[in-house]
Amino acid sequence: MSVRFVTKTMHAYLDYPVAIGLIALPVFLDLGQSNPIAFWLSFLTGFAALALTILTDHQTGIIRILPYSVHLAVDFAVGIVFLAAPIALGFTGLDFAYYLVNAIAVLTVVSLAKPQETVAQAA
Repeated sequence: MSVRFVTKTMHAYLDYPVAIGLIALPVFLDLGQSNPIAFWLSFLTGFAALALTILTDHQTGIIRILPYSVHLAVDFAVGIVFLAAPIALGFTGLDFAYYLVNAIAVLTVVSLAKPQETVAQAA
C-alpha cells in the first residue's frame, strides 16, 4: 500500500485556492514586519502559482502546455525556497511561522503525489 495518495486531480483543485491564499494572506496577516521580503515573496509567488496552474496540463489548467511533472518540480522548488527564506533573510515571528508552515505543506503535498501512469502502463 502506497502512502502517495495525492492524485493529479486533487492537486489541480488545490492549486487555485493556494495561489489566492499566497496573494491574499500577506495582506490579511500583515506579513513583512520582520523583513518586507516576507510580504512580497508570498504575494509574487501567488501570482506565479496562478500562472503555473493556468499553464499546467491538468483538469483545471486553461492553457495546458506544461507537463504535470514540471508543475510538481516547481512546487518542490517553492517549498525549498519557503524553507530557506526565513532563515536566510532573518524572518521572525509570524513571518517565520508563515513560511515554515507553507514550506512543510508544499513539500508534504509534493512528496505525497501519486506517480502518474504512462499510456503504456495504463493499457
